[in-house]
Amino acid sequence: METVRQLASEKAAVIFTKSSCCICHSVKTLFYELGASPAIHELDRYANGRDMEWALRNLGCNPALPAVFIGGKYVGSSKDIISYHNVRELASEKAAVIFTKSSCCICHSVKTLFYELGASPAIHELDRYANGRDMECALRNLGCNPALPAVFIGGKYVGSSKDIISYHFSKMDKVMRLASEKGVVIFSKSSCCLCYAVKILFQEIGVSPVVHEIDQDPEGREMEKALTRMGCTAPVPAVFIGGNLIGSTNEVMSLHLKGQLIPKLKPYQQ
Repeated sequence: METVRQLASEKAAVIFTKSSCCICHSVKTLFYELGASPAIHELDRYANGRDMEWALRNLGCNPALPAVFIGGKYVGSSKDIISYHNVRELASEKAAVIFTKSSCCICHSVKTLFYELGASPAIHELDRYANGRDMECALRNLGCNPALPAVFIGGKYVGSSKDIISYHFSKMDKVMRLASEKGVVIFSKSSCCLCYAVKILFQEIGVSPVVHEIDQDPEGREMEKALTRMGCTAPVPAVFIGGNLIGSTNEVMSLHLKGQLIPKLKPYQQ
């Protein structure tokens, strides 16, 4: 067993195989096509090959061959490696990719959230794939915990349901934090004429609001969605006074025409 452990750690990628095994050949070919140069150990060419094969079984390799080790750790046999490769390929096919199960309510919630944000992710329902269970195991080996739903953005794993929902609501927290940083806060877009009109109105009243141009913020799209979910009839301009949402252009102008806007702004006039 010690011999196997030493050989498994001699290089970044190590494959134990048999020269006569077609499945072993397929796994080796896959690595070569990916540009990798694994160390190959054909156990039928070793005098103690049978003992090494038993040692692999004792290490948890099932079947014993082919056995792939990466970084000295056993990552799987042929089906595991092929599933791992399939997951990697699918995870990179589009900007946003979600691995789910069609019967999973949490998966459904994550998909719905993406649709509400205007995204069109690639969806892979693993319970509809013949090798879905193997792909689910591959996701676990990639660090997805739980395995489903698993969200990839730009080919990188970003999290499961709690991570995605937490990320989404963190944008709402950011909006609320910014909205409370000063007495009068306006979320705006630099190219929006209505936003410009509202900013000019506040300046004429003698108020200098803090203005956040969300089209100049890397998280602007998420902030825009957060503002809509908070009740803004239009995401911009969104006006907060004293940390409270007043509304967009229609609400602000309506208050002004009724003579109710200036009293609200009086504590913040220069």
